[in-house]
Amino acid sequence: MVGEVTYESKADGLSSKLNWLRAGVLGANDGIVSTAGIVMGVAGAAISDQALLAAGVAGLVAGAISMGVGEYISVSSQRDTEQAEVSRLRNLVTSEPGEQRDSLTRTFMREGLSRDTAMTVADELTQKDAVRAHARFELGISSEEFTNPWHAALASFAAFTLGALIPLIAMVASPDHLRVAFTVIAVVVSLSLTGSISARLGGAKPLPAVVRVVIGGLAAMFITYAIGALVGTAL
Repeated sequence: MVGEVTYESKADGLSSKLNWLRAGVLGANDGIVSTAGIVMGVAGAAISDQALLAAGVAGLVAGAISMGVGEYISVSSQRDTEQAEVSRLRNLVTSEPGEQRDSLTRTFMREGLSRDTAMTVADELTQKDAVRAHARFELGISSEEFTNPWHAALASFAAFTLGALIPLIAMVASPDHLRVAFTVIAVVVSLSLTGSISARLGGAKPLPAVVRVVIGGLAAMFITYAIGALVGTAL
């Protein structure tokens, strides 16, 4: 039994880490595409290098803060909901122990266990920790550990910032006549990497994911550059 609990804990920990890593990759991807769009738009307008740098830094900071705040709000809402559900389970387990045990039994039966086996499993888990059993197998959440919204916010902020630095540095550190080409190359390479990692984490084939994210990034850069060029010409 101890071995089973240890295995479950490790499995939960691995799943949580994979989710965090996937979220980080997506955050970096957002930073790459959004900042690339900004600097390409400004470059298309042929504005000064100082304005290009200012726009890129402003977009990076604003985007990173937006990602962090959004993730904090989202995870806080999720955490509040999970805590409320666990509190409700505690009350139900205390006031309606028999009904809750039957509910857990039916859950295991839906997973393919016979009634007798399901009842045995439900009884053993209920005797050990009824709230944990109901939370895990009926709601799919932990009754003991809840996601920290501050960790989520900081992770999203950092991931977006790291991703946004790639097109920003490529644009401002390159010679004027090569900065657009270098930025496109840097974005394509970085998006290929994030797309491949995201696909592998999800168990999907990397190539379709890489093609989708690269096409999306190229489209964003082309459109913003074209718009910037039109606006620059009009001004």
